[in-house]
Parts: sequence; structure tokens; C-alpha cells
Amino acid sequence: MKASHSDALVLFGVTGDLAHKMIFPALYAMVKRGTLKVPVVGVALPKWSLARLHKRVTESIERSGGVDNQLALHHLLSLLKYVSGDYDDPKTFTAIKSALGSAQRPAHYLAIPPSLFEMVIKGLGAANLAAHARVIVEKPFGRDLASARELNGVARAVFPEDSIFRIDHFLGKEAIMNILYFRFANSFLEPIWNRNYVASVQVTLSEDFGVGSRGSFYETAGCLRDVVENHLFQVVALLAMEPPSDRDFGAVQTEKAKVFRAMRPLNRDDLVRGQYAGYRKEQGVAKNSDVETFCAMRLFIDSWRWEGVPWYLRSGKYLAETATEVLVELKPPPQRLFADSAPPAGPANYLRFRVSPNSAIAIAARVKLAGKEFVGEQRELYLFEEQAGEEAPYERLLGDALAGDGALFTREDAVEAAWAVVDPVLKGHHKARPYRRRSWGPKEADAIIAADGGWHNPISKEKSG
Repeated sequence: MKASHSDALVLFGVTGDLAHKMIFPALYAMVKRGTLKVPVVGVALPKWSLARLHKRVTESIERSGGVDNQLALHHLLSLLKYVSGDYDDPKTFTAIKSALGSAQRPAHYLAIPPSLFEMVIKGLGAANLAAHARVIVEKPFGRDLASARELNGVARAVFPEDSIFRIDHFLGKEAIMNILYFRFANSFLEPIWNRNYVASVQVTLSEDFGVGSRGSFYETAGCLRDVVENHLFQVVALLAMEPPSDRDFGAVQTEKAKVFRAMRPLNRDDLVRGQYAGYRKEQGVAKNSDVETFCAMRLFIDSWRWEGVPWYLRSGKYLAETATEVLVELKPPPQRLFADSAPPAGPANYLRFRVSPNSAIAIAARVKLAGKEFVGEQRELYLFEEQAGEEAPYERLLGDALAGDGALFTREDAVEAAWAVVDPVLKGHHKARPYRRRSWGPKEADAIIAADGGWHNPISKEKSG
């Protein structure tokens, strides 16, 4: 049965940074494509006029790329309403109900700090604004297993699971979606996509900048919670999952959850934490902070397909490049007929999934050089490159949530299973190691992957061909 489309969008936190940087441009793009036609009710504490909200939206769109369609902008502004009020005040929810008018199936988007999720969800339930409605929740969904379970309990007490959309904007990226498509749309991959042929998998998400003005937030989160447990684990799930029975979002979510449950819980020696030089001097950071701005881990998935294959994940601030990349390294040929056809003489074959700053899929294979000698070199064959006209992540995810398509969102059991993997090391870990800015992190991170040839360091600008 096809899900019904939401007939209104209620945006909590409409005056905040997330709305300004990401959500308003996404709504503008949706109007231009003709996919947003429902009222948008903005909710926040400041006593703004509707004219001031219109100005804020216009400034956001101008900053993100400019207004290239005045009719679309005017149409978006015409859809907006504004409710000012405290999230702890029942009168605020009464005012939201009034602003919704005849709408019966609203989608409530909580673009607010996680500390306010429970308050708003309970307020929606008490005001009878949850019936036939959806709730869209920004990450992080909890900060450990216990808090995730508690928040899931609060949400499930008000909304059914298929009406809860836990957003991870990373899943809305075209290149991430293409990993899922590439895996299951091609028959040549399946025979080698297992422990018999895959030697190891590396996932890197690196940024060449620091925490900036987010020091206070980072002190409460750190790299492991902020990036690895959600973004990188989601990539691992797409790479490691079994084929779903069909493309129904429930089938996809079921297979992803199985991957998280099969992940071996981490111990302190599986994880290297780092902190860039000068982090303790950032605004909002404790002078003796041990919060990690970098982490690298060795992960195992105890399943029939992946038993014994190490998965290496790393992410950090102030690294050498800004890039996100997956490298699936294959095992060498079983017999070394040619002197340079296998490590250490020559690099192993691999598949490379590039997510950012540009997206690509490449396969590396050895080819013989001209001449009598059987000597060759490894070259990459590009299978995919970034295409024009791609939807931005928030545009895609908002559109899917309004339509009731949960394929790119995270389910309750998957959230809790992912937290269970990292829960043992959230407190029981080694101290963060210092590292130089614009390096690839502390040297201890190299030790956990040394047996598999070391890290593949992505470069931000690569030659295509």
C-alpha cells in the first residue's frame, strides 16, 4: 500500500542555523522542481514577524547560490507561516494546530538540539498533532545505547515506527545512493563480494578544517559520535548488507540492521583517538579536554560473507585533505605468475567509491606494458562520474519524508544495534593522541592497519579518465 503524502510541513527551529544553511535552500529547490506544494509552518521561540522570516529565507537562498527563479521564491514565501512560542508551552502547540488549518497529515521536522526532541515529541502527542502525522528527527539520535533506547521509547509512544524518520543527511548524497545501486544492479560483483576475494575495506571521511565555532558541541560529541557511529557505519552497512528481497524500504532497512547486529563490539585496542594541535584553545573547549577530533578503528563483521575481513574506518578534523572515499582491496591472484602481479611488488586490485568532493566509482586492474617483458602497471577504469542536476541531500530527504519513503532513513533497531557496537569504547578508551594539523592523524592510527598495507590517502582533486 502506497504511503499518503504529507499535506503540511511543520519546521521546528525555523530561525536556527540548520534551517538557514540547509533547509531553506532545499525547500526552494523543491519548489522549483514542483515537489513542494504544501504549507510550511515555521516554529521557534523568537517573536518574529512573517516579514522577518521571509527576509531570513531570502537571505539564505541568496547565500547558497542565488535566486534564479523569482516566481519560485515568491511561491515558497507564500507557503510560509510562523508560530512563535516555547516548546514547553501547550499554547505553542495549540497555535501550530491553528496554523495548520485543514491539514490532517503534517510532517513535523525537528531541526532543533537533541536535548529538545523529547519535549517536542511529547508536546505533539499531548496536542493530538501526531495522529496520521510523521516526525523527522535530526541526528544524533541519542549519545549512547541507553539514551537511544530512551529516545526511541519516547518517539514510539507517540508515533508508529513507520512514521518516524531519523535523518542522516549523508544518506541523501547521490554517491552514497549509487553504492547501493552499483552493488545490486550488476551481476559481476556478487561472486567476488565476500571473504574469499576481499582482503580489506577502508572508509575515510577527512576534513582539512577544525571545529570552528562548534567547539562547545564537539565537547559533547567528539568524532566517534558525530561521524563514525552514524555516517561511516551507514556506508559500511550498504557495502556489507545482503541483497534485500525487494526495493521496499523495509527490506533494505532489515538487511542494514543485520549488518549492525553482526558487527563485533569494539574494544579499546580497536580504536585510536586523536586530537589536533590547538584544539584545546578553540572557543568552548575545555583546557584539559580529551575529546577526540580524529578516530580510526578496525572493525569486524561476524557474518558468513565477511568473517575475518577487516574494515578500517577513519575520520577527523584538520587532516591533509577534505574527501570521503571507500577502498575495497581485493586479494592477490592465488599464483604469482608475474613478478609484479601481487603485493608487495605491486598494489592489489581494488574498487574505489569516491563520495566527495567529487563522486566517482573506479576499478583498478593491472595491464601489461609494451615490450617483451611481462611487466605491467595498475590503472583505474572510471565507471561513474558526477552528473549535473543531482538533488542535494536535504532536498531528497525532505521530499522522501513528505512522501513517506523511508529507504534513506534509519530504523529503531538499526540505531540501537549501531550504538551497541561503539558503546564499550565511549568511555573505556585510550587517551586521545596529539597530531599535527593538515597531517593524516596520529601515527598510532597507522599501526592498526599496518598488516594490510597501510591507509590509502585520498586526494581532494584527482585526474579523471
